[in-house]
Amino acid sequence: MAILAKINATSIKNLTIDDKRLNDTEIKGFHARISAKGAISYYLFYRHNGKQVNFLLGKGSSITPTQARDMAKSQAGKVASGINVQSDKKVAKAKELAKKFNKFSVYVEEKYHPWLIANSTRTADQIKSVLLNNFKELADMQLSEISAWHIEQWRTKAKKLNKAEATINYNVNTLKGALSRAVEWGVIDSHELSKVKAYKLDNNRTRYLDPLEEKALLSTLTERDKLIKLKRLSANEHRQKRGYPQQPCLSSHTYADHIEPIVILAMNTGMRRGEILSLKWSNIDFSVKVLTIKGESAKSGKTRHIPLNNAAFNVLTKWREQNPFTSFVFEGNEGKPLTDFKKGFAKVVEDAELQDFHFHDLRHHFASQLVMKSVDLNTVRELLGHADMTMTLRYAHLAPEHKAAAVNLIG
Repeated sequence: MAILAKINATSIKNLTIDDKRLNDTEIKGFHARISAKGAISYYLFYRHNGKQVNFLLGKGSSITPTQARDMAKSQAGKVASGINVQSDKKVAKAKELAKKFNKFSVYVEEKYHPWLIANSTRTADQIKSVLLNNFKELADMQLSEISAWHIEQWRTKAKKLNKAEATINYNVNTLKGALSRAVEWGVIDSHELSKVKAYKLDNNRTRYLDPLEEKALLSTLTERDKLIKLKRLSANEHRQKRGYPQQPCLSSHTYADHIEPIVILAMNTGMRRGEILSLKWSNIDFSVKVLTIKGESAKSGKTRHIPLNNAAFNVLTKWREQNPFTSFVFEGNEGKPLTDFKKGFAKVVEDAELQDFHFHDLRHHFASQLVMKSVDLNTVRELLGHADMTMTLRYAHLAPEHKAAAVNLIG
């Protein structure tokens, strides 16, 4: 229950948790609050344009009752002259925030990335990497200086380097998201990247492997595995002769590294890259041969279950034998999920001589194989995790017999 007394060292010392609040008897609106843990905070209550405002003067841990009293007098005088001290405080805080975090690299490292992590963003580290590695020329620039012209220049260079338009769109959209958040936080007043229009993409691209390409991909994976093991064996023999410590032997492992298991799993489940990397062993029920993709890991936000065929089940079983103590199926450093395998996969594609083939095309391959074996499109939709049939219909042309059967019903 609130009590009335002049706020000073004695009254604050005598304030109890049960009192909750101490209202000053001399300065209107000046009061102190005590938390359930005994922490003191000083406030000035006032009205501005009919609205109630409770202005925080400071914490008892950083200012004395006398200092709080002096601040209350000063702020009360400003309020009496028509100044909204709360707004002034917000403006000052925004200026301080802008001054501290306006440099692009500092903002990403110290403000944006920590916020992504705190909000459990699955791709926090990836977003940070995209911003700092792809936009290196912005590193020392002030956020307020980043213009649409700068990004158009960046896009021109990216195109000359043969960057895919989808990748360019993703990078620019990631940058837009970071700057929009800076606007919300008051670090900058605005940004003009809305002027940078995304490239229009053909989202109906459906690249899948023909039988010869599939054979080439699988044989390349096998040969790559053998080569890595032979190199490790040779390196260890060399190290042994020189008396150096040996690296872990790979000859007893089914797979030399994660590339082959990831590719085989993608080909036989249609999982997205992010779904594979966030997959945990606890998401796999080996007894019933079912893999569960949790909603927080799925693009649609909905949990789905994928039955494991023999190829997927066997690769996961053998990979589990190699990694009995990890939490994530494909684990990186210090118990965290693997973040990237782009270079390894790109080398496999190159060695297999596959043209215009990307990792996401393994998902198309999975869906295409199902449709060509007469699996109905709704089942394909459920396995892929599409929210509706719109995306799944891109595979309809692979089952012409369904259309033929339909028109024959009336012929």
